[in-house]
Amino acid sequence: MIIEGKFNINAPIKKLWDTLFDVEALAACLPGAEKIEKLDDTTYDVTMKQRVGIIKVTMSGKQVLTKVEAPTHLEMEGEAVDKTKLGHMKDKITMDLKELGNGEVEISYKMDVNMVGKLAMFGDRVMRSKANEVEKEFVKNLSAKLKAL
Repeated sequence: MIIEGKFNINAPIKKLWDTLFDVEALAACLPGAEKIEKLDDTTYDVTMKQRVGIIKVTMSGKQVLTKVEAPTHLEMEGEAVDKTKLGHMKDKITMDLKELGNGEVEISYKMDVNMVGKLAMFGDRVMRSKANEVEKEFVKNLSAKLKAL
């Protein structure tokens, strides 16, 4: 399943980029993030908790940066397993930052997500709706965090 989107943030691109790579700041902004721990220069241990429909899911796994071109482009791949054995997922994520002028930056992203097990039963419509909900909250939290810095 491909999930794509874009949104604008008012902040200098370098400050935004640095905030996205600050694991504590990122965890505080990302809805459902229970843990984001940097293991080395490219690998992160991540635990996310979300409610999808009537089911609570706690995914735990690794995300690996595969390409970084600061401060405008990154690619990562990951794999995670639900702690309650509902399934697992693999993802490939691409994110691009583009300065628009007047201190505004456009962030565009593309996620290729493959789910297996009971998680796959939710289907594209439910997962896209959840992704949109998470994006809106993330943008709100990130904007507030950047204003506070």
